[in-house]
Amino acid sequence: MKRVLIFSLAYFPKHVGGAEVALKEITDRISPEEIEFHMVTLRFDSSLPKTEKVGNVIVHRIGFATTSPTIGDLKRFPLFLNKYWFQFVSPVVAMRLHREYHFDGIWAMMAHSCGIPAGLFKTFNHEVKYLLTLQEGDPPEHIERLARPVWPLFKLGFTKADELQAISSFLLAWGRRMGFKREGILIPNGVNIKNFADAPVIPIGKREGETWLIHTGRLVHKNALDAVVRALTLLPAQVHFFMIGDGPEKKSLMKLADELHISTRVHFHSYVPNEDLPGYLASCDIFIRPSRSEGMGNSFIEAMATELPVIATQEGGIADFLFDAKRNPDKETTGWAVDKDSPEQIALAVREILSNPEQVARVKATARALAFEKYDWDLIAVKMKSLFDRLFENR
Repeated sequence: MKRVLIFSLAYFPKHVGGAEVALKEITDRISPEEIEFHMVTLRFDSSLPKTEKVGNVIVHRIGFATTSPTIGDLKRFPLFLNKYWFQFVSPVVAMRLHREYHFDGIWAMMAHSCGIPAGLFKTFNHEVKYLLTLQEGDPPEHIERLARPVWPLFKLGFTKADELQAISSFLLAWGRRMGFKREGILIPNGVNIKNFADAPVIPIGKREGETWLIHTGRLVHKNALDAVVRALTLLPAQVHFFMIGDGPEKKSLMKLADELHISTRVHFHSYVPNEDLPGYLASCDIFIRPSRSEGMGNSFIEAMATELPVIATQEGGIADFLFDAKRNPDKETTGWAVDKDSPEQIALAVREILSNPEQVARVKATARALAFEKYDWDLIAVKMKSLFDRLFENR
C-alpha cells in the first residue's frame, strides 16, 4: 500500500467546487488497500473536526476558522488570510505528518493555491514523488500576476513536479510553459454519467410556453453571467434565465436585471448538492455559460449528459469538447459557440436553438455520446490510478 498526501485549499463538506469534487470522485474509486490518501486543507468552519475521514481521505484541517461561515465570510477578516497563510504553514504541517505516516507521494490540487507548499515540501523530501494537477479556472495571466511577489516559489511548484496532470490541453500547455520538464498528461474531470441520464424533472416554477436557460456553478465574473442577463433584453419575454449557485456577483446580477426591467425573468437558486443537479437541469431547456476564462468546466459535461443544448465560449479548456458547426466544421457539432462578452451572439444562438429542433436533437445526441465516452468518472479514476502507478514505478 502507498500513502499519498494531498494539498487542497478546501474540501467536503463545505465550500467545495469542481476541484474538490474531482478529488472526492477519484479517491472514492481507488481502493484504500492500494493507496491511503491523506489531505492538508483549510478548516474555515470551527464546527468541523480538525481530523476526520471523508470518503477514502483522512482530512487534516488547519487555519483560521469561525462558526458556520458563508462564502462571503471567506473573503473577510480573518478567513481571507487563510489562503496566504496556507502557502507557508501547510508544508510545515505536511512534514510533521510525513514523520508519522511516511508518505510515498504528494498531490497538489491546483498550482495557484497548492503549488508553493508542494514545491517546498518536495525541496526537503526529494524521495517523495510529486504530482501536480492543474484545475485553474482563472486566466493564467491573472494567476501569474498575483504570483509575482513570490515568483521563484510559484515556479517551484511546476519545476519540482515529477508528473503533471491537466484537465485540458490549454492548461497542459501552460504547465509546460511554466517549467514542467516532461510532457505531462491530459486527464479531464468527469461526471457521474448515470446520475445525469434520464433525470426526473423537478418543479421550478416554469410555465407552459416558457424557455428557461440554466447556469450551474459559482456566480463570479469569469462566468460572464451578466452577458446572459443582457441577452434577455434581445429575446422574447417567454425566455427566462435560472442560476443555481452562490457567489460575489449575485447582488450585481440582481441589480442589473432590475435596471433592465427584466427581474421577473431572472431567477436565483442557492447552492444545490451535486446529486440533486440532474433534476434541475432536466427541468430547463438550454445550458449557458459564456465564460471569460475556463480551465475545463464540469457543468458543461453535466448538461451534455442531461441532453441539454449548450451555449458557451471556446475559452481555455472549453475548446476541448465544445465544437460549433460554423467554427469547427471538421468536427461533429456538440454545441453553440459565442464570443466573449457578446449578448447579441448569445441571443442569436438561443433563437437558432429554438427554431431548429431537428438540428438540436442531432447535436444533443452527439454531445451526450461524447460525455459518455470520455468523461465518466469511472473511466477518469482508472486513468488517474494508472498515473499514480507510473509515478511510483520511478521511485
